[in-house]
Amino acid sequence: MFKGCITAMITPLSGGQIDWEAFEKFIEWQIEQGVHGLVPCGTTGESPTLSHDEHNAIIKRCVEVVKGRIPVLAGTGSNSTREAIEFTQAAKDAGADGALVVAPYYNRPTQEGLYEHFKSIHNAVDLPIVLYNVPSRSAVDIDNETVIRLAKLPRIVGIKDASGDLSRPLEITRETDKDFIQLSGDDITSAAFMAQGGEGVISVVSNVAPLSVAGLYDAWICHEMRTFEMLRDQLGPLGAELFYESSPAPVKYAASLLGLCSPEVRMPLLTATVEAQERVQKAMRHAGLI
Repeated sequence: MFKGCITAMITPLSGGQIDWEAFEKFIEWQIEQGVHGLVPCGTTGESPTLSHDEHNAIIKRCVEVVKGRIPVLAGTGSNSTREAIEFTQAAKDAGADGALVVAPYYNRPTQEGLYEHFKSIHNAVDLPIVLYNVPSRSAVDIDNETVIRLAKLPRIVGIKDASGDLSRPLEITRETDKDFIQLSGDDITSAAFMAQGGEGVISVVSNVAPLSVAGLYDAWICHEMRTFEMLRDQLGPLGAELFYESSPAPVKYAASLLGLCSPEVRMPLLTATVEAQERVQKAMRHAGLI
């Protein structure tokens, strides 16, 4: 179910509030452009600064707008196991197809603590779960052995790996069921991740280049290597420059150039600096977006 180009959605803002009109138009545009799934309330959606009511409302509205056309993988992680269970249950109640659950940040649990955290969510809510490993943000790494243990639980269906370690999908593939899904969480290495056994990407870049990122996956699946290499090279600079400053400030600026939303972010993030804007513009021109 969760394969291909899955967009880690931005949350459009206006005057500090969610811009629901832009949000709904953005979803329709993403679907029209051919993405294979959406993640509301991930890191790119500024989940750390959303209230609980906003978080649940975004997932509910996303499901309502999508209407089953593509999967909705709701971001429901927290550094509190109890809170993550509550978010995951709310996502299930809203009709989400699955939950993307990040490793608990700040607490720095042991590997056994990570296992019990994810197992507790799995046992509490009857919803497919995709693990999210992002050591640069969470300050903890779900190691391969823990992933392999968790993959034995029936509703742990995959992992989004943003570690950038391209050796990991090979080992995990050897030790897990063939149905266990591995998705890149790192745009700059997503093409190589697919070559190492991955089945797609949960992408920041596809917020502004959905047609190309979806096309990259489609070209790989169809063995159209010239198209694959062309799109990989076109998208490469975006994969770097959209993280030149703290995400999602650069990608929201890029989205504003396409008229998708304002560049507004919530503090403690700030809008992209002039230097970041110039770098993003250059990468967008390279990708043929502007």
